[in-house]
Amino acid sequence: MKIVKGLYYSKDHEWIKIEGDRGFIGITDYAQEAMGDIVFIELPDVDESFAAEDNFAVVESVKAAADIYLPIGATVIEVNSKLEDEPELLNKAPFDEYIAIIEGFETDELETLMDADAYEAYCNSLE
Repeated sequence: MKIVKGLYYSKDHEWIKIEGDRGFIGITDYAQEAMGDIVFIELPDVDESFAAEDNFAVVESVKAAADIYLPIGATVIEVNSKLEDEPELLNKAPFDEYIAIIEGFETDELETLMDADAYEAYCNSLE
């Protein structure tokens, strides 16, 4: 299982990469492994605002459909539209392929998330 340092992680297996006042949101390697082959993604709408823990996307795999939650409150400003045609990219490179870019979040909300070491310990506790 790959875990990238410098990102924030949720217990629902989403990651956030912060660049300035923007955040890139994706799913972790743990999540994509658990889901199996991803065959479809329903992306959020651009300019849609979400509260922390809101369902903002749906990923379907050969096993099941899974809701993807936004770990912090924010507004979606861009989606990774290439995932609509190639959802399997989330399996191939989960840390390279973001689902959406957000802004308008409160940085103190990031304190509720885990760093890479805490997330690794959390995942190990699930096995």
